[in-house]
Amino acid sequence: FGEESMVRIIRWLEKQKIPLDSSVLDIGTGNGVLLIELAKSGYTDLTGIDYSPSAIQLSEKVKEKEGMSNIKFKVEDFLAPSAELSGFEICIDKGTFDAISLNPDNAVGKRKQYTRSLSSVLKPEGFFLITSCNWTKEELLNEFREGFEILEELPTPKFCFGGRIGNSVTALVFQRK
Repeated sequence: FGEESMVRIIRWLEKQKIPLDSSVLDIGTGNGVLLIELAKSGYTDLTGIDYSPSAIQLSEKVKEKEGMSNIKFKVEDFLAPSAELSGFEICIDKGTFDAISLNPDNAVGKRKQYTRSLSSVLKPEGFFLITSCNWTKEELLNEFREGFEILEELPTPKFCFGGRIGNSVTALVFQRK
């Protein structure tokens, strides 16, 4: 998703005047760069999880290189979150839901478990920002209809093909009910 996706997320948080001490969870953090950028923007309570130990090792190295001590990285399977993974005010997903959805082994069940996990880690009234390249707005609204309400669709690049206009990426903000 790249830099454009990170900028879109950070701009939304700033526009909403989300307090800098809000607890943020990056689901499927990968190299942790989104959290590095959030830390540079002043956010202080940052956690990144990934099921891949090598991704967490990489994000730790990036964190050290950038001198960001206020970011926590953990090896966690979001579909089976530990009890300590709870109470977040903001959860961010850039492609993790997409990856889970592509799992050939019970993708529907894994998507339902993702929604249950999200409900357990995100505080009521908390915000969920999702960026997807596999799902349309309507499909994501359907996936997260139980327990979440749409707040906003974030602008993403548009393209035209065959006389129809579409988006290559969908970015939505939900609020937990």
